[in-house]
Amino acid sequence: MPSSCKDIRAALASCLASSDCVMVQRHSARECLCPPLLETLPLQCQQLKHGYGQCKRGMVDMRKRFRGNMPIGISPELQGESRGQLYAGRPAVGGQQATEGREDEVDAAEGVVGVDGIWRPKEK
Repeated sequence: MPSSCKDIRAALASCLASSDCVMVQRHSARECLCPPLLETLPLQCQQLKHGYGQCKRGMVDMRKRFRGNMPIGISPELQGESRGQLYAGRPAVGGQQATEGREDEVDAAEGVVGVDGIWRPKEK
């Protein structure tokens, strides 16, 4: 078996082994992965099953033929890193200032700029 899906397969196997479907109800792992019992699995096991299917699909995907699947251990999403969406080499959403939970910002001319970006006179 190629090494790109080995880690996620092991994680799925351990998740299934510790689930109620196998431990309490005494179904086999294969039976737990079928649709009537699939909904009873924890969300993590369902996500691992989906990820394993995507990994196996990526093995035959011609767009990933030379690079192969990215190993799950170095996936940036799992490491907590978020690169964000890029637009022409720069972040698509960047340079926004935090408003500290305020929805309106006071303008210098005694008015208020609303969330919709329209200036209104300040009510007294």
